[in-house]
Amino acid sequence: MTQTSNRTQATRALIALRERILSGVLGPGTRLLEVPLAETLAISRTPLREAMGRLVEEGLLERARGGGFVVRSFGPQDVIDAIELRGVLEGTAARLAAERGVAAEPLAMLEQLTAQLDGCFGNSPGELDFERYSELNAQFHDRLSRLAGSEVIRREIERVTRLPFASPSAFLADGANASAFRHSLHVAQDQHHALVAAIRGREGARAEALAREHARLARRNLDYVLAEDRSLLSRLPGLALMIG
Repeated sequence: MTQTSNRTQATRALIALRERILSGVLGPGTRLLEVPLAETLAISRTPLREAMGRLVEEGLLERARGGGFVVRSFGPQDVIDAIELRGVLEGTAARLAAERGVAAEPLAMLEQLTAQLDGCFGNSPGELDFERYSELNAQFHDRLSRLAGSEVIRREIERVTRLPFASPSAFLADGANASAFRHSLHVAQDQHHALVAAIRGREGARAEALAREHARLARRNLDYVLAEDRSLLSRLPGLALMIG
């Protein structure tokens, strides 16, 4: 199996497992058995292990004693706090990058990622390459965390994205079919463009404000989902429709 094929399978497994956890199909404390799960998802075990490792970083799974993975338990307040903390840290990274200045090459790479994200949106309002957007969005935020040239900040952002749903690409797949969700992705993409422009223009305060507002878009989507169906609070171990 090629590296590209492995990555595609890992992305699909990531979205499928995340959906099962959020929907309650895989409840808190459920131990994930690699072989039957790989058969259920019709993928090989290598990309499945990669997907489960990513879900550990997002805070949905934890490594079990003796090997394997277990579904974590958490509440809505954990989600809210994680979103807020990520916004603060990414805002600081963006402000320092703008104030300190960024070399041409890393800034060009961030602009290139933004252009590639544009390509995920088709010509029609409902057209969206969701898997590609999720992958590129994660790369965008990883590069953003490095722009300030601070290993301390980069490390702390990495740490907070391991909290429940704090990862900027912790998307809920079903949301890709909702018009409100797609609209939010367009708003998030506009913010990507504005954030890059602020950093390039050495506008520290604006860059920080944009990065924090960008993260808070996830909080507004969480509020929207819970307002639509309050029973989700009791039925799910935790829920967020993440935009980042």
